[in-house]
Amino acid sequence: MKIIIETIPHDQQRYPTVGDWTYDPDGTLHIKVSGLSDWRREALVAVHELVEVLVCKNDGVTQEAVDEFDTNYEKERKPGDESEPGDDPNAPYVRQHCIATGVERILAAELRVNWKDYEEELCALP
Repeated sequence: MKIIIETIPHDQQRYPTVGDWTYDPDGTLHIKVSGLSDWRREALVAVHELVEVLVCKNDGVTQEAVDEFDTNYEKERKPGDESEPGDDPNAPYVRQHCIATGVERILAAELRVNWKDYEEELCALP
């Protein structure tokens, strides 16, 4: 197993997202996290993505299914809508996303990251 987690400028994400995961043909997992104001916030996004992809893999939810849903969700997003695609009940990975968010929130509490301030920073990204 090979997993690469890196922080990148937000404008280099594949689509408007703060965290993204993809597989190379050789099976290498890449997790890309948008640069944030604090390493702890970047780590929270990275852990969310890692938990989400592991549970998706376990449950047979493919990268292609997630990418297709997320891409269409972003195309249809209404102005001012700051919702997470994974929170949509129609998302093929809604359960996996919710599990990842739960782990992310537990870690945020342990790292003493204020959840409201963290969410505000994420929503303020272009």
